[in-house]
Amino acid sequence: MTLLFYVHCFAHQLQLALVAVAKKHSEIADLFTMVSNVVNVVGASAKRRDMLREKHADAIFEALNNNELLSGQGLNQETNLKRSSDTRWSSHYNCLISLENMFPSVIDVLKIVRTDGSGYEQKFEAKVLLTFMQSFNFIFGLHLMKRILGITNDLSQALQKKDQDIVNAMDLVKICKGRLQSMRDNGWDSLLDQVSFFCGKYHIEIPKMDDIFSSGGRPKRKAQPITNLHHYRVDLFVDVIDIQLRELNDRFNEKNTELLLCMACLSPSNSFSAFDKAKLMRLAQFYQRDFSEHDLKLLEDQLENYIWDVSSNNQFTELKGITDLAQKMVETNKDKIYPLVYLLLTLALILPVATASVERVFSAMNIVKNRLRNRIGDLWMNDCLVAYIEKDIFNSIDDEVVMQRFQNMKTRRGQL
Repeated sequence: MTLLFYVHCFAHQLQLALVAVAKKHSEIADLFTMVSNVVNVVGASAKRRDMLREKHADAIFEALNNNELLSGQGLNQETNLKRSSDTRWSSHYNCLISLENMFPSVIDVLKIVRTDGSGYEQKFEAKVLLTFMQSFNFIFGLHLMKRILGITNDLSQALQKKDQDIVNAMDLVKICKGRLQSMRDNGWDSLLDQVSFFCGKYHIEIPKMDDIFSSGGRPKRKAQPITNLHHYRVDLFVDVIDIQLRELNDRFNEKNTELLLCMACLSPSNSFSAFDKAKLMRLAQFYQRDFSEHDLKLLEDQLENYIWDVSSNNQFTELKGITDLAQKMVETNKDKIYPLVYLLLTLALILPVATASVERVFSAMNIVKNRLRNRIGDLWMNDCLVAYIEKDIFNSIDDEVVMQRFQNMKTRRGQL
């Protein structure tokens, strides 16, 4: 039996899972819920979107006149709030950035809705959102999550590229962990200064950190009173960062990281420049059921012959990834000449180190399984998704083949 390893989809876990895990903290969950509501209310109609653009254009013009913004090509062009989505990586980060940049304009639009909304419910919702957005809690959470997601954004972007570089990605993982730890240890003062400056700019009340914290609701029985400093620094700042670090450490554990670094040595890019026999031998050792001690000894010599062969063969010079390499080995019958190397390659291929293709799968799920099909069975849904996602393959299959397959499943009165 083949020994299988599972590695989570890295780009998915870095943005969506980090946000999902952060939402386990009640105040962060409230933040993202309210942000989503703000985007929905402000963007509810073309009239409101136009209003937002006008307000934002006026704010930019005023800031430029006061020398508060730099002018130049490509600057100050944001005119819409970005929506966050559970199927689009980096969307939460971009949503927070756009909300920060357009904050005064969003406030102005909400004030208009609060006064001139078409019904009581709209006015009340705008009033609630205004109260929440103009609170220190909201501004603190906004800047905290923007900074955390900003730390992981480069890694998320790198892992969405088709020419995914696992070695550099693993370096970025270390950088993310290091920066989050540094932020936890030394980043409190700079974050508080940034939040305080933002609150002062927009006349939002800043609580005194030595005062007793009040959550606004009924106090819990026998609850020990804490200061604002303890709440924001320990219960929110440190707690949320620790949640992120635990998630990264659990997902990018030492074994998975080593497995991927070894797998990267199979890459044919740049004339097999990543080839490292020692790491490939280590990769084979992970699969003890597939490689016996005798096989490992054979593999060591086979790898030497293999790299001499493929690195000097013009047929292997333009390959982009291990999928292309596997196909070329089959085409040239080298899968039979180097069977152990080919086995190692096929084992690496089944590791789901996903690129942006997984994001497209999530988007496809939303299309196939929409509200009209919310009772679709899992097996049927899987079959539909395979056909929908792999369009290129299924378009190449003649309709007659499909009809004959269906007809041969059982005797039918009608003929297709």
